[in-house]
Parts: sequence; structure tokens; C-alpha cells
Amino acid sequence: MTRNPLLLRPILMALMVLIAIHPAPSMALSLLDPFNLPAAMDAGTSKVGDGIAYADGPRHKLDVYAPEQRGAPAPVVYFIYGGGWNRGERSDYQFVGRALAARGFVTVIADYRLVPEVRYPEFLEDNANGLRWVQDNIAQYGGDPNRVFLAGHSAGAYNAVMLALDPSFLREYGVTLSILGVAALSGPYDFYPFEYGEVRDAFGDAPNPQGTQPINLVTSDTPPMYLATGTTDPIVRMQNTERFAQKLKDSGIWVTTKYYNGFGHMEPVIAMGAMWRWRMPVLDDMVSFFQMFGAFPSGVPYVAVAPEPPEQLPESIAPMDQIIQQMDAMFQPIQK
Repeated sequence: MTRNPLLLRPILMALMVLIAIHPAPSMALSLLDPFNLPAAMDAGTSKVGDGIAYADGPRHKLDVYAPEQRGAPAPVVYFIYGGGWNRGERSDYQFVGRALAARGFVTVIADYRLVPEVRYPEFLEDNANGLRWVQDNIAQYGGDPNRVFLAGHSAGAYNAVMLALDPSFLREYGVTLSILGVAALSGPYDFYPFEYGEVRDAFGDAPNPQGTQPINLVTSDTPPMYLATGTTDPIVRMQNTERFAQKLKDSGIWVTTKYYNGFGHMEPVIAMGAMWRWRMPVLDDMVSFFQMFGAFPSGVPYVAVAPEPPEQLPESIAPMDQIIQQMDAMFQPIQK
């Protein structure tokens, strides 16, 4: 199945309306809303859990996505969204949940507390608590707690990597499941000293700032990692990925790296969704990595659908550069 490019016209027009009426950083509506319209997301998937509480409090809720056709227990992806540790909603990333569900994964996306309500390490503790919910409950939603992967974008990539590197967070919440692999998009892994406002707000009170840096925490027990970034990311420079990948290699840890030429910060996560999947193979690359480490012992049962590029749309309807600039304007750079 492919999408007629003309069907994307109303979706992209809606996106431009959002840009026009909600200039960054005021985000009463999300710039990601059009990517979550039904016509822009993968079919054959269901939200099987909506707003489930994994702890007390309004930021401690999660959603679960799964393939509509389910038989044997499926592998699980716990996806952590980004937002500079001070913004983000699980509802913004429905397209990610459905993209992974379309490839056969039960996918969990949880909200977690944000700066200034909390600072490091509390957003990590919240996600560890979310993984405890996965350990205890995911089988009821068709997931296999013995095949769990972490994934994240930007600050969420940092969170996912840290949960895999520092076992104390999972231990604190009684999480004993094994993390088979981590897929991290556009993440910061080596950004001390804390030179930028968002980073200082999130990490400035840490008693051991070097201990907040993933590059300093690699051990022989680190799980395999897939690290991907755009080569022109203006928010988190690709050198973060290069240095962290080298540290993993030097420590004998499996790492798969992907550098998407000419793309920036938000594009890799957006390209997971059906609407922009034609731009880069990030979903295929991520799933291939998960498959290398046991996602589907009998072989991958699903194939992602990449819509044809909307070449018939005039630039006035689909100014992709403007969309990306508006998204990037929400973030302060982590340029080290």
C-alpha cells in the first residue's frame, strides 16, 4: 500500500495553520498534531491502553499501542520522548506508537515529570517507575516482558540511555527485566559543563555532574545500542553521537550508528511516522537493530509502509524547511 501524495495536502495545510497561529515557543497546540491525524498514521494498529496510571500524579500516565492482529506475545518498546526535559506530552507521539506497533511491537509511551517541577534525577526515576509497570503489566496487553527494548529522542534518548547504563535507577523500583537494546535518536551523551539554560535548569544541582554524563558510565554490562542523528542537527551536534559511539566501541559494546545526511534535530523522530517516512529509513534501521538482538526470533512479521514523497505539492503548501525551523526554535542548543 502507498499513499496518494495528494491525500497529504489537507494534513500539510493543517500543519501550516498551526505554525501561523502558534509561533514558538508558545505551544498551546503542538506542531506535531498533524502527524497524529488518523490519515497520517499507520493503520492496522490500536491504542490498547489510554492514560493508564503507573504512579500517583497527573504526569504519571502512559499509553500502550499494539498491532490489531496479535497472536503470540510481542516484543516491547518503551519509547521516551524529548523536549529539553521541560516540555513534552505522550499524546504528541501517537505516530511513533503506531509506527512501532505496525512493525509488530507493543509500544509504551509514558509522561514523566518535567523541569521546573523536578530536576535530575527525578525524570529518570519516573521512567524507571514506568518500566516497573511494564514488568508487572505488559503481558496483559500482549507484550513479552522478556523482550524489552528502550528507545527515545533528544532528551528522551538521554533518559533511555541512562536507564540502560546506571542500574541503580531500575533497582530502586524493583525492575529486574533485561533491556535487550537501546535505540537513541538525536541524543546528548557528553554535554558537561552545563553551559546552556535548559541543561543548567535540569542538571545544575547535581552533586556529581560528571556522573550525569552517559559517556562516563559505560561498562561491560551496557546493552547494545543504536545511535542515530542528523548530520546538520543544530540542537545536539552529531559529535555527541560520534564520541559516545567511540566510547562504546572502545569498551567492547555493540553499537550501530546511523548518520542521516543533511537532516537536523526533529526530522529523525518525525520520519518514524508514516507521513514523513519517505525522507529517511529510520524506522527500518531501528527495527533491524532490534531484530539483531532478539525482537522476533522467528523473523520480522511486518513491513513498514513508506508513502511516496509528496512531490506534487507546491512549496507554498509544504515548506518543509519552515516546519523544521519552527520546531527547532523550541529548543536551546546543546552544542558541545
